[in-house]
Amino acid sequence: MLTLNLKDIKPADVQNYLQHAIAPRPICFASTIDKEGHVNLSPFSFFNLFSSNPPVVIFSPARRVRDNTTKHTLQNVLEVPEVVISMVSYDMVQQVSLSSCEYPEGVNEFTKAGFTEVPASIVRPPLVKESKVNMECKVLEVKPLGTEGGAGNLVICEVLTMHIDDSLFDEEKKLDQRRINLVARLGGDWYCWVDDRNLFRVEKPNTQLGIGVDALPAGIRNSPILTGNNLGQLGNVNVYPVIDPAFEDTHLKHIIQYYSINPADMEKELHRYAKKLLDKGHVQAAWQVLLAVD
Repeated sequence: MLTLNLKDIKPADVQNYLQHAIAPRPICFASTIDKEGHVNLSPFSFFNLFSSNPPVVIFSPARRVRDNTTKHTLQNVLEVPEVVISMVSYDMVQQVSLSSCEYPEGVNEFTKAGFTEVPASIVRPPLVKESKVNMECKVLEVKPLGTEGGAGNLVICEVLTMHIDDSLFDEEKKLDQRRINLVARLGGDWYCWVDDRNLFRVEKPNTQLGIGVDALPAGIRNSPILTGNNLGQLGNVNVYPVIDPAFEDTHLKHIIQYYSINPADMEKELHRYAKKLLDKGHVQAAWQVLLAVD
């Protein structure tokens, strides 16, 4: 394993390691305006949600590593503490890349990247028409994290108003994660696309406490076949399961009959079958299979 002391590494290399390792990162546009009314639009992946009550998002226009200069976005929010945060989807990702070019001060990235300004209802910076989620925000604080190249400047924003495109809602008028079509930033030139091909669900923990991985029998806990994910599923039941006499499974019966003279091989085969069930989300059935080991 490579162990790095980041204080001994060039800032550009530190940035490279961190941006590859801490990923994916959601991407937003920050639409800002200076005191003379010049609009700036810039994408940020140093961005996330940090509170829902009050609703607070933070993005960070970091000082440039190569020459320690600051971005127009930072200068604008210090002059006019308002911003529109717009979420970035796959159908605009190439325009987003174009808008990240370091155009001279006063150049409008909306125009350069082919986006459309829409007047906001509360704040002065405009919305991005092409974005399906726009958030009008007031800047609560700008917190510098350092004075050298690569240092972040946390722009702490309270969300005042959200504008959400109707196409993102399901039949129950709830946001459908699959319809937002988000993209995220990784290291180097890499991005990822959040769509049906890589979305999956993980059930939230029960309102009652799970028994925990430490409560699993040693044979299950130390299984060379079951993964950490599998153990987490098994440990999330709130009551230790018992054998259900009504449980019927043809494959389980086959395993017990075929491996009856070799308990060690039977245990391995039962663990393999339990893993298949767990990978499909059938936790209770997997428990019944594992209880058959004894």
